Amino acid sequence: MQVLTITSDNFEAEVLKSDKPVLLDFWATWCPPCVMIGPIVDEIAAEQPTIKVGKVNVEDAPDLAERFEVTNIPLLVLVKDGEIVAQVEGFRLDQKEIIMQMLGPYL
Repeated sequence: MQVLTITSDNFEAEVLKSDKPVLLDFWATWCPPCVMIGPIVDEIAAEQPTIKVGKVNVEDAPDLAERFEVTNIPLLVLVKDGEIVAQVEGFRLDQKEIIMQMLGPYL
């Protein structure tokens, strides 16, 4: 499944009303760890058809960053039925395994 760009305009339709769990990647272009995590998130989106994956640029959607109380990036948030069910902050070398553990119950 392709990675969606999540904005204030499509947030309700793509995230809140999604029939699948949604993995949101809060990021910014000036954030090196965010840039490093990007390809991992893309890979997960391609491999996991049972979840929806979206990226939220915190500079383009500051209202969404505020809504999710984003204080540090990268921040990955898993939303199911409009509710936050899991999240992980920062970047680690075993990032894909960390994300897959977070997604495990929802795959």
